[in-house]
Amino acid sequence: MATATGICFLRTSLFQTFSFTSKPHSVTLFDNKVHSFHLRAANIEGSEIEGKEEVSISEKKRIFVAGATGSTGKRIVEQLLAKGFAVKAGVLDIDKAKSILSGPNPDLQIVKADVTEGSARLADAIGNDSDAVICATGFRRSLDFLAPWKVDNFGTVNLVEACRTLGVKRFILISSILVNGAEMGQLFNPAYVFLNVLGLTLVAKLQAEQYIRRSGINYTIVRPGGLRNDPPQGNIVMEQEDTLYEGSISRDQVAEVAVEALLHPESHYKVVEIVARTDAPKRSFEELFGSIKQH
Repeated sequence: MATATGICFLRTSLFQTFSFTSKPHSVTLFDNKVHSFHLRAANIEGSEIEGKEEVSISEKKRIFVAGATGSTGKRIVEQLLAKGFAVKAGVLDIDKAKSILSGPNPDLQIVKADVTEGSARLADAIGNDSDAVICATGFRRSLDFLAPWKVDNFGTVNLVEACRTLGVKRFILISSILVNGAEMGQLFNPAYVFLNVLGLTLVAKLQAEQYIRRSGINYTIVRPGGLRNDPPQGNIVMEQEDTLYEGSISRDQVAEVAVEALLHPESHYKVVEIVARTDAPKRSFEELFGSIKQH
């Protein structure tokens, strides 16, 4: 489900060299990451039991990640685990996933999940114990020009329908800037042209976004610029939908935005576009998400 490496490099080179102005403004999934309760049995007068016992109980939110072995998906898995979430990683190849994802971890479960196989099978993979779904899928470059539609459109729709079947109310999608390039006056932007030559990829993504927004699910759609595999360079710039048409960002920062969206209600029902700039001020995620209008 990972996007082809060649496409990522081309996207990065086509998107880079930009300047943006930040807009200030401030809405989460869960109120918290991990709730711990400590129960103590103290000395009770007249009781035969004396002493003190401490029991630690952890209630972790479980997040299903589709495309968990992709270049962005695996970073999302890592950051979720680091934040104290339990993760159910949806992958095409379980053996491959075991070699890519973090070593043995009681909070990580790897399951077979192909978004093109329909919502019923996806619902089985997501299960009744998932609190949210993050979609980080991407088509594999091939001679199949319908691949972007099978994965980026129908696959995303299948995930949303599985969530509705299960009652999962939170959905985060990793999409792309320029998905609505035609409406933005970017019809001849080289990046827009190139990505749509490959099976109308951006059009497929845009239609999936529109389906999510009509579905009633609590969504955050994250539209990054050109994706870089190197560590972050600069701070995150976050803008309204259909604003950014150039720029790039580290996949680590894209994963960070996706995970932080789970923790900040300021991200609910919003489409955010993100790139990184070395001259951008560092802003909190409350401020970043809060600066975007809710839909």
